[in-house]
Amino acid sequence: MEFQKDNSFITGRLKSVTYAFKGAIKLISTEHSIMVQFSIGILISILGFIMNISATEWLFQTFAIGLVMSIEGLNTAVEKIADFIHPNYSQRIGFIKDIAAGSVFFAAITAIIIGLIIYVPKFI
Repeated sequence: MEFQKDNSFITGRLKSVTYAFKGAIKLISTEHSIMVQFSIGILISILGFIMNISATEWLFQTFAIGLVMSIEGLNTAVEKIADFIHPNYSQRIGFIKDIAAGSVFFAAITAIIIGLIIYVPKFI
């Protein structure tokens, strides 16, 4: 099967969005870490409605949720590629996977800090 590039701007963008949507569905339906993070994102969004957070708080919260899920998606892609290239244990591949996981850790810590800044004052 040979990939043919679509040179039309509109149909090319629509195909790109379709592929991206399919990828998001694959992530949410097959990857446990994304399932957990997606669920947390929904719960935090519900909390945002309950606590009536401001528009600015919604921006930061939405950014934090998107950041964590995006970085987790990239981490998953790195892990899948690494496992495909080298299915057996490799210290070097493990190092690469650890670095990718570390980026998720930074995003998650950032999201937690944003959540604390938004919600702690509402409970005090």
